[in-house]
This record gives sequence, C-alpha cells and structure tokens, in this order.
Amino acid sequence: MYYQVVSFSHKNCELATREKLAFSNDDEKKLFLDQLIHFEFIHEAFVISTCNRVEVVLATRDNFASFHAVLGLMSQKSNLNFYELKSVAKRYDDEEAIEHIFSVVSSLDSLVIGESQITGQVKDAFKFSFQNGTAGRKLNRVISYAVKCAAEVRNATNISQNPISIASVAVAQAHKILGDDIQGMKGIVVGAGEMGVLAAKHLLRVGCDVVLIGRDMEKVEKVALELGENVSADSVKNLSKYLNRYRLLFSATSSPEPVITQSMIENETLPRYWFDMAIPRDIADMDLPKLQLFRIDDLRSISNENHAMRQEQAIRAQEIVKRYTEEFYAWLRALSIEPVIKQMRLNVEEAIEAELTRAIKKGFVPHDHEANMRKMAKQMFNRFLHDPTRNLRRSSTEKESANCIEAVKKMFDIDTEHIDAKQYKNDHHTKGYNA
Repeated sequence: MYYQVVSFSHKNCELATREKLAFSNDDEKKLFLDQLIHFEFIHEAFVISTCNRVEVVLATRDNFASFHAVLGLMSQKSNLNFYELKSVAKRYDDEEAIEHIFSVVSSLDSLVIGESQITGQVKDAFKFSFQNGTAGRKLNRVISYAVKCAAEVRNATNISQNPISIASVAVAQAHKILGDDIQGMKGIVVGAGEMGVLAAKHLLRVGCDVVLIGRDMEKVEKVALELGENVSADSVKNLSKYLNRYRLLFSATSSPEPVITQSMIENETLPRYWFDMAIPRDIADMDLPKLQLFRIDDLRSISNENHAMRQEQAIRAQEIVKRYTEEFYAWLRALSIEPVIKQMRLNVEEAIEAELTRAIKKGFVPHDHEANMRKMAKQMFNRFLHDPTRNLRRSSTEKESANCIEAVKKMFDIDTEHIDAKQYKNDHHTKGYNA
C-alpha cells in the first residue's frame, strides 16, 4: 500500500486553473471521489479544495496508475487539457506525500504561513470522505498524525505570532529584488554562527546554493555538512575570490573590525547585493557603482514583519514535520508486522492440530496423551519462532525492511489486506490513531 498526493496549489498552479479545478459543491466532490475509488488500484481518497489549493490525497496500490487516474478525472471535470494538467500538477509519493500533508495541516504550505484555518479545512475534507465511504482507516492514520504534528508546531513555535530575525528579513529582501532569478544562484554566507546558519537555511528555502565561509574550518565544515549537500565550506582566507565572483553575500561574524573592505575588490562592474547583519559592521563603507548594501538598520526599516517573522518560525516548524514523518513511517512499519507474526502463529497452531489429529487417528499417539503432546508441540514451535519474530519486530522499524516483510508474507502465504491492524497496535508500537 502506498500514499500519494496530487497537488494543484498557489505554488505551482495559476489562479485561473485552480478556479476551474475547484469543486463547486459537495455533490460534485462526491461524484469525483466515487469515480476514483472504483479504480481497483485506489483504496481510499479525499479532496482538499480551498481558494489556494486543490489536492487529492490517496492510499493506493499503484501510484503511477493513480496519478494518471486523478489527472484524467480532473481533466474531464474541468475541461482542461490532460497534458496541460500534468505539466502543472505536483505529485508527492509515500514519505514525500506524508511530509507534504503534515506541512499543509501545520500551515507551512499556506500562502500566509501560520494561518490556522487550513487545519480545520483538511479535517473537514477527510470527514466528508469518511462519511461518504471513500476514506477510511488508511488515511485516518495520516490525518490523526498530521493533526498531532500541527498541534506541536503551534505549541513549539510562535509561527502565528510573527517572530522575526534579521536573517529572514535579509533573504526576503534579496528575494524581492531578484525575484525568481534567485533560484539557482550561489549565496555567500560569511560566519557560521547562529545568524549565518539561519541565513543559509533561508537561502536554501528560496532555491539558492550556499557557500559558508569562516575562520574555524572544522566548525564551518561540520555546519555545512549538517545543512545538506547544497552547502559547501571554505576559509575566510579565500573570501576575496568569492567577493569578485558572486553577487549575493550575507555577513554575520563577531569580528570587531570590518572583514570586507574595498581593497579586496578587483571587479567593480559586477552587480552586488550585500547584507551586513553584524554589529559592529562586517562591511566597510565603500564606493562601488553597482553595489546595493543593506545594513541592519536598513533591514529593520524595509522588512515586512508579517512575512519575514513567519518564515523564521517555518524553519523550526519544518524540522518538527520531518520528525513526525519519520515517526509515522516507523510506527507504520512496526504496525504492519504484528498481523504477519500473529498469522504465522495461527498457521502453526492449525498445523499442530491437523498433525495431532492425524497421529491420534493412525494410533501414533495415544488419545490420553493428546493434551501433553499439544502443549509440547506449541512449546517447540514457540521456541523455534522466538528469534525470527524478535528479529522481524526489530527490522520492522528500518526503512529497508519492507521487502523482507513482503517475502515472509509470501513464504508463509499470509494475506493481511483485510485484517484490521488496530487490534495489534498495543503489541509493538507506542503511537496510535483514532479509527
């Protein structure tokens, strides 16, 4: 079983297209969902339809087939070209789908980050499908976890209270100046302290690669590694090279004197957008015709606090979402193994009963020894299955275990498709869901 989200949102889809895709009433939505779950490869589905997004959330047997089924029905409903829809649709599969749903419910994917309305809208969307029989426990697991995630985001961050940092304002200003051209650019961040790390994270969010520069190379390399593959590290000794090659720079060191001076500039014709986030200043006054320099006072005066503050908290909130996504899949893998183990033991008990009945019938075992023989056989098989079941439980928490579990199911001819896994939830895991 797989999870999938097919998304048409303000991030990837024009308003005019979203308007045509939106569901005008519940009858239209119900018809669409009924058509979806009639495909044999779709278990469950529900639709989120708001002014900023139309998203189809699915539990499927085949994500490739379900994606094209959604596009086909949406094309038919909206009278939009199938291939046009395919070009704008954003497809999320499995862990990406779960992380996306958690982000949506936590209002991190909203046009206005931190707004609380979306949580209720998603809950209502699921409830509608649940009441109409097109969504059940497979998607209920997801929504229950998503709501818990959203609650922690609200409690652990001030995302709806608009906290702010100079780093978020600086990157927001750079984004405002450069627009979409900022994507793919290289941002130079001088200083690997808290402000520099925040600037790097915000640059990554808007699609930049980052070069992190500092004096302590061991620290700089460690921070760059933690930030991810789109961040590289270099020494402040090589700073001049970057000043004369790249346009975008953010500086936040603890140096008492400027670390960037006009004597370091060789190419004065390069357009530059520099943000000095340090007190005292990192960038000396200089006369460069194509330099736009923003210092802390400039950033404070030009900031759109509502946007920048929420972006700051969104970084912390996204880390919570990632943790919940990992916990959800660890729980799901653990939950999936219990019906398999239970069925293995039931199969053993059936085999014991069948062979014991045959042995008594043929006179191999006296009838009055039946109880002792049954007890001995069960103890032998329990002993035999102890290590395998313990290893299965341990491996079920690992991402690579899915093929192993499927192999065991095939080997023992076990079908768990129609078993209610909720009855096993206390056998192995700690987090549950409301079914």
